[in-house]
Amino acid sequence: MIKPHGAEQLMPLFVYDPTQHHALQHEAESLPSLLVNSAAAANAVMLGAGYFTPFTGYMNRADAMSVAEKLHTINGLFWPVPILNLTHDISSIKDHKRIALRDPNVEGNPVLAVMDVDAIEELSDEDINFISEKVYRTTDNEHPGVSTFKAGGKFAISGSIQVLNFSYFQTDFPDTFRTAVEIRNEIQERGWKTVVAFQTRNPMHLAHEELCKMAMKAVNGDGVVIHMLLGQLKKGDIPAPVRDAAIRKMVEVYFPPNSAMITGYGFDMLYAGPREAVLHAVFRQNMGATHFIIGRDHAGVGDYYGAFDAQTIFEEEVPKGALQIEIFNADHTAWSKKLNKVVMMRDVPDHTKEDFVLLSGTKVREILSKGIAPPPEFSRPEVAQILMDYYQKEVAGQA
Repeated sequence: MIKPHGAEQLMPLFVYDPTQHHALQHEAESLPSLLVNSAAAANAVMLGAGYFTPFTGYMNRADAMSVAEKLHTINGLFWPVPILNLTHDISSIKDHKRIALRDPNVEGNPVLAVMDVDAIEELSDEDINFISEKVYRTTDNEHPGVSTFKAGGKFAISGSIQVLNFSYFQTDFPDTFRTAVEIRNEIQERGWKTVVAFQTRNPMHLAHEELCKMAMKAVNGDGVVIHMLLGQLKKGDIPAPVRDAAIRKMVEVYFPPNSAMITGYGFDMLYAGPREAVLHAVFRQNMGATHFIIGRDHAGVGDYYGAFDAQTIFEEEVPKGALQIEIFNADHTAWSKKLNKVVMMRDVPDHTKEDFVLLSGTKVREILSKGIAPPPEFSRPEVAQILMDYYQKEVAGQA
């Protein structure tokens, strides 16, 4: 099985031993507390689940700046995006070396993790803008990832953590949320050797379904792990429960048995385009995938990134041998009226735009809101029905 990134085995920071877990939970009640922001909470969940192997906690300023500039830590470990715990107010934890991190996304703010504080460093405006420019390729506050990052605070708290729960992800998505440990175990149980990973923050239409099948065929894959983001999104994105239902229905009806695994991970979307694509590849290697699909405008938003920047970064900025996982570069996929099937546009140079069934996201939302199903060349009817029900409830709620 493919090795985790930077380690011989996964390093999940969740405390599985019941005695130790209980003792830490008890200790945490007497520790100074920090209510972390959602991004830091998501980082804790990813660390706890083993996705961010080999890290033992949050980065300090030097590592964060090095990762932003050079895609590696001070010690030379390849990593594309800083793992930070930022806050505005350190008054409750100042001068303390051991603290409890509390969850902002769960009622009552339960303890998410216990942290050994190595340092509390104040980032300058120049530091914040530098990281923003390098990671997001912009400092524009209109960019949803940039605005979230800049709103996180200037104090970076670094140090190792012991994770005590997986926030709301395990309770809200018991059938879908999986740790990297659990996915690796299931891949082994299924007997899969060549495993394709597919990232999504949206429902999957026919083109996405066919793309997974194309990638599987191209690499002679045993199975595909459809791995959906379950955390915070920008306004207008479809909520995770709706996506989950739509994807499950698609797999149930249209994928052969034991060819697709539906899973999700607890992280907030960064919309960091190329850098986020690399991060996605790293933690898909950690969960056991051998191949990862990178499509058009992967993890992008607006017009901040070129259509295929998330592919070229692997050729231009990722050092050879830094990752074991292989990238499957995909073009835009759509239904060909000429060939009566879904194709990658690069594979049919004789086609014009009029030869494809193309619908914008805005157009799809508009017709679904009216209770009209997109054409079957665009979306499976069972999937369309789930989305129509959601959008019509939204419309009714706004009336």
